[in-house]
This record gives sequence, C-alpha cells and structure tokens, in this order.
Amino acid sequence: MLKKAISQAQLREWQLEINDISAEFRLAIIFYQANIELSIDVICISQNIDKNTQQQHESSVLQHLKATLTHNVTTLDQHSCVYHKLIRSAQGTIIGVISFSTQEKPPSEEVLNQALSAMQIRIADMLSNAIRYYISSLTIDSHASKPVSLDVDLQSFIDAFEEHIWVKDTNGQYVSCNKSVERAWRKSKEQILGKTDFDLFDQRTANEFIESDKLAINSGASVVVSECEEVDVNFNKVWLETIKAPISNAQGKLTGVIGMTRNIAKHKEAEEQLILAASVFQNAVEGVVITNSDGNITEVNQAFTDITGYSREEVLGKNPRLLNSGRHPKSFFERLWNTLLVQGKWHGEIWNRRKHGAIFPQKITISAVLDKQNIIQYYVAVFADISAQKQNEEKLKNLAYFDPLTQLPNRMQFMSLLEQEVNHSHRAKKQLAIVFLDIDFFKHINDSLGHVIGDEILVELAKRLSYALSDFDVLARLSGDEFVIMLPSIMGTDSVTSSIDRIRSVFERPFILDNSQSVRLTASMGVAIYPSDGDDHDSLLRNADSAMHRAKLDGRNNYAFYTESMTKQAAEQLKLQTALHQALVNEDFYLMYQPKVKLSDLKPNGFEALIRWHDTALGQISPAEFIPLAEKIGLIWDIGLWVLKTACLQGVEWLTQGKTFERISVNVASLQLQRNDFVDKVRSILLETGLPAKHLELEVTESCMMNDPDAIIRDLKLLGAMGIALSIDDFGTGYSSLNYLKKLPIDKLKIDQSFVRDIPHDTNNTAIAKAVIALGHALNLQIIAEGVETVEQADFLRLNGCDLVQGYLYSKPRLPQDLNEFLPTIRNSNLPNEIKVK
Repeated sequence: MLKKAISQAQLREWQLEINDISAEFRLAIIFYQANIELSIDVICISQNIDKNTQQQHESSVLQHLKATLTHNVTTLDQHSCVYHKLIRSAQGTIIGVISFSTQEKPPSEEVLNQALSAMQIRIADMLSNAIRYYISSLTIDSHASKPVSLDVDLQSFIDAFEEHIWVKDTNGQYVSCNKSVERAWRKSKEQILGKTDFDLFDQRTANEFIESDKLAINSGASVVVSECEEVDVNFNKVWLETIKAPISNAQGKLTGVIGMTRNIAKHKEAEEQLILAASVFQNAVEGVVITNSDGNITEVNQAFTDITGYSREEVLGKNPRLLNSGRHPKSFFERLWNTLLVQGKWHGEIWNRRKHGAIFPQKITISAVLDKQNIIQYYVAVFADISAQKQNEEKLKNLAYFDPLTQLPNRMQFMSLLEQEVNHSHRAKKQLAIVFLDIDFFKHINDSLGHVIGDEILVELAKRLSYALSDFDVLARLSGDEFVIMLPSIMGTDSVTSSIDRIRSVFERPFILDNSQSVRLTASMGVAIYPSDGDDHDSLLRNADSAMHRAKLDGRNNYAFYTESMTKQAAEQLKLQTALHQALVNEDFYLMYQPKVKLSDLKPNGFEALIRWHDTALGQISPAEFIPLAEKIGLIWDIGLWVLKTACLQGVEWLTQGKTFERISVNVASLQLQRNDFVDKVRSILLETGLPAKHLELEVTESCMMNDPDAIIRDLKLLGAMGIALSIDDFGTGYSSLNYLKKLPIDKLKIDQSFVRDIPHDTNNTAIAKAVIALGHALNLQIIAEGVETVEQADFLRLNGCDLVQGYLYSKPRLPQDLNEFLPTIRNSNLPNEIKVK
C-alpha cells in the first residue's frame, strides 16, 4: 500500500510542502491513496480545508477513478473544477490521486465553481510530478500487508523542478542546489556548495541576498523577496520571482534557508491583463452588468450606478428585471432570450427605469460567456444611456426637413415634394416649373455687414417670397442665399413669366436694417419646365440651376430658361476639368518660346515662355481655354510653378551650351501673386535650378492689383531686389491705375496685341499705342509690343519709339531646339548684326 510505503519523515516533509504550496497559491490540496476496490484514503491534506470541500473532493476523485477505469469520458469531464493528477505504480496500476481546487479565505459556498488559473495548474503539475518521481522508485505491492519504508533524498526532489532551488545553512553557505541553478548561474555544483554569496557574487548582489535571507528568517514563513525582469541563459527576457523560507528541524531550531526563483512571465502578463481589464471595467463610459447563469447580478461597474442610480450593494444578487420599465410586452423578452440562447448574443434598444422612477432608453448588447464545455457560466450586458440621442433624433427630424433659419422646407423636403408632384404631373399629363433663385453678390452683404444682418435679410426675403406666391406654390431654401420655387400645374411659359414677375417685385422695395440703413438686392433666376427640361426631380433642379448660372453670365438681375446646350456645356467643362487634373499628374504640358527682338537693330532680346497642352483624347487645347479653368478649380498655383521651373531649367541648359540670351519671361497669374509664399517659391526654384536671376523676367497683369495692392507691391519689390526683371502684361486692358503704376518696381510695359492689331489704320489704337509708349518712357520703362504681324505695324512702332517687339512677323512660338538662330553662341565672334524678318 502506498501510504505504508512512505516513511513518516517523508510524510511530514510532504505535509509541510503541501501546506506551503496551499497557502502560497490558494489551493485546496488532498493526496489520496487509491485501492484496487476503488476506495480512497487520505495521505496528506492541506490546512484549512472545510468539511464540505473535502467531501466534494472525495466525490470527484471517486467519479474520476471510475471514469478512468471504465473509459467513460463524459463522467470524467463533469468535475472540471477539481483538478486531478493520477499516480501509478511501475506496473501501471493506479495507486494514488492528488486533487486540487481553488481555495478562498474564508471558504465560500461556490469554491468548486471556479476553475484553476494557469498559474495554479502549473504549480499543481509541478507538485504532482515531484511526488510521482519519488514514488516511481518505490516497490509497492497493493496486496502486501507489510509496511514499506522509503528514503527520498532532497537532491532528487529539487532536481525534478524547473525552478531554481537552493538551500543554505545558518552560516550562509550553500549546502544544496538543483540542476536548474547550475544552468542559470553557469557554475557546477562543486563550485557552488560550501560557498557563500560573497564567494559567488559581487558585494552589492551578495548583500542583497543576505538581507533577503534575514527577511525570510525574521518573517518565520515563506516570503517573496524580489521580483524583477532578467535575461535567461537563452537571452530571452523573463520575469523572475524569488521566494525564500526558513528551515527548522523537528525541535523547531533554525537550520537554514531554502530559496526558489521561478519564471512568472505568464503570471505577470495575466496580472497586467487583469489590472487592465479591471481598469477598463470601472472606467468604461458604458454601464456593465455581469450575472451568473441564473441571471442574478454578480458585478456592476461605476457607470451602471451613474446611469441607473442603483449602487453596487443594492443590486448584487438581484435580477436585472428590477430595472424593467413595463413598456415592453412579455413577447419582447421571450424573443430576446431565445436569440441569446441560440446565438449567444442579443443587441438592441430597451426602455428601462432608473432608481427614482424615470424611464430612459438604452442601447444594450447582452452576451453569454461559455466555459470549455460550452456551458453558460455568465451573462455580460454592456449598455449606454441614449436619452440625449433620442432627444436629438426628435430635433433632427425637424432639421432634416426644414431650414432652421427661415423655417422653409429644406432641400430634402423640397426634393421629396417635387418627386411627388412630378409623379402627379406625369399621371395628369400636366406641366410644372422650377425656379432656381440666387441673390446677386450676397457675399458682399455678409462681408460688409456681418452674417447676423445677412441672416435677418434672408428671413425677411423668405417672408416676402411666401406672400408673393400662391398657396399651391412651394418655396424652399436650399442653402446660403439659394432659394427654389415649385410652380405646379402651369398653363405655359406665360404663367411662369407672370409668377417670375411677382417674385422679382419683392426686390423692388429696399430691406430696412435695425440702424435704419436700407439695402437693395437683386436676384438671378433659372427656370426648368417639366417634362421638356427634365423628366425627374433631380434633372429638373439641376437644369434650373444651370439656367440660373446662365442668367448670371448674362448680367445678373435677370432670369433665363433652360436649354439643352447648357447640359452639354457643363459636361464638356467637367471632362476638361478631369483631364486637366490628370495632365498635371502626368506632366502632359510643354513649353514653347516666342523670341523678343529690339526694334532698333532687330537683335534678339530674350524669349517669352508659353505653356501648351496636348491631351491624348481631347487633342491640342488652347491656353485661353484651360488657364481660366485652372484658376477656377485651384490648379493655377501648381501649373505656374511647373512653368517657372521648366523655363529656368531650359535657361540653364542654354547657358551650359554656351548660348547667350537676355531673359526668359514667365507669365504670373494674379492668384499666384496673392499667395504669401510666392516670393519664397521663386527664390527656391532659382536656387534649385541654378538660373541666375538676371536671366529671368516675370510678367504680371494689371488685374493683380485688384486684391491687396500694397502686399503685391511689397512682393514685387522683393523680386526686383533679387535681380528679376518685372513687366506689366496686357497694359491698358485691366485695372490701369497710374497711382499704383508709379509705385510698382517694374522694368517694362507690354502693349496688348488688341491695340497693335489694327495700327496704323485704326486711329484709336494708334493713339493708345502712342500714349502707352510716351507714358512708359516718361516713367523710364522699356516698351514692348506683342502680336506684331505686319511690316506696317513694326514701322509705326519703330517711328514712335517702341523698344521691343514680338509676334509672327519675327517668329512664331517655337520648341527649344528650333531657336538656335535666336541664341548666339558666346564663343562665336562672327555673330550676325541682325536677324532677318521672317
């Protein structure tokens, strides 16, 4: 028999070990002897096990033995919360069982309902393996009646552990250690035994070890003396925990200290996860309720209390039905539980009642938590108070269909009404009209008087329009200063015109502000008629919008009827816009250069860089078409920088080839000059490309002075100070202000080709050309005329003192490789004195 084969000294040693492990790891441990007739007898039992726990262990062990012998797996798995380890003899006969379960202080009624943690299972396995190792060396005859004694040496016992275990005597000398210590310390047992900490370690480490020995001795029990992160023999990071305990003989006299260091990385990880989970649980904004399988509350978080008003103590052990509002029928909860039991989760909205009686809505997710056998252990409910959300939804219902400022139907409501009316008109074979109205220059009102005054004017306008329309008409505000009117069941364009006249009449009277100031407004309107201008509500509104924009182009304060050509024009515009974006990505642009010559001797004086674009699908596209579009859609900045950099690189290439030229002029759009970083970008491109500033000229238009002229003048002066030449392009066609002209740091004036085209035959143009030349010379500026195509034009300009010219008479814009005759080589001393007229 197993119990008789073990000596009393060994039993006492096992009892002490089991007690220590039980206390340290909160385990209830019972070591049974198992007899062939399926009876069991306790060999060792840990302290403080109550009678109920002992009975449950015994019942579980007996069922486990029976299931093992009969290979009944179902019965075997029924007691998963009691952990069993069988011990067999050398012949394979079951001679013992060690059972483990969680132990609480004080013991609770549900002690066996909690499975062992990973750490507890690890300790249970280690203890069982150590006992099994020693028992395997015993000769045990289950039928023998004579007691069998066994001496199990300590060395074999501690060598069975993976943890580092060592023993010191009262003098601090190591008297025993296991193989794990030898591997960790990289020393043999002979090098360790008989040595003290001072012999093995540095002084600081030795002092720490000796102090921890004293702590264990003074405590009189096992204590954790250190916990730290280290690197093991394989250079892996591990968390190590060192436990020490005093050793006493049978008389209670201290004989030494035993120590054990173990890897608690998994334990630390689990601990961190538990701390994190607890923190998340308590600090979650959503309320959390945990119930057992019977539906009774076992835990709630702080958010639950904040939302419901019930404290944790008030609800523990209670059923969540105490929150029932009574608003849901019994069938609602039957469906909820059916879904939860079948699918393991239910999500939805529930109306519950707070502690003080107030009913509130909550969005909740209830999940079932299963064990390894797929048996429900807990239910977890996570919920949020959505009272504010419900209130907002009610407000949004109104905001979704009505404009909050004017209380008129908004776009969504209007489109719904329009769709219904289109369907009605289709069935009744009738016409209806849409009038899209936009206030002219309303932005000036907001910018000058403020948005508050602007809103007051919009409210007043909404009232006036409502009074001017019939009860059958529908007025809506789409956004900003855009209104739309639906005129149902019209008799033709005459009735539409009559309605528009009434609408326009509301603008005849001024709008009086609080300070008695009056403001007059005008509006542009576009009209689309069903079914000729669109057969659905979307196309009707879109086409009325297009007609409104046509009215604006025609001078504003007007109205226009939709035509099909507007749609085609918009489609072409969209196609070109898309292609322009892609052209910038693909760098589909290229530059051509038109020479400039001196009128006095027809020698070359530089070039104007001109951008060109050839699209594979659209073909060659004129700059007059895509440059305004680039300004409109915000691409002119990137395109302008590309032109400037490409022209500078071309200039550097010519200089590298030994060719000479005065300057390459690059056109700059007003939107580019309005950027605060334009000067920095020009400087950066010159530095990047290496082109000397003396070879660069920037041409700006008069329109650049329209916005913040003082800032523009400041930036132009900075550019001039860098050595860049500046010229005014298309002089006389734009903002022409002599006040700003005299302040600008410019070098040249360019006479626009519209003035050059009809000279010398058009007396007005000749007068303007003469005046520009005289004005420029008076300001010490050079004058250049563009678009010179005839000898008569050139002769007139020469006689009147024009300095420079460019145009088809001398050369069309050319690619860089075709300009050699305008690019003298510095090394060639026999340069022609003039360039023949082309």
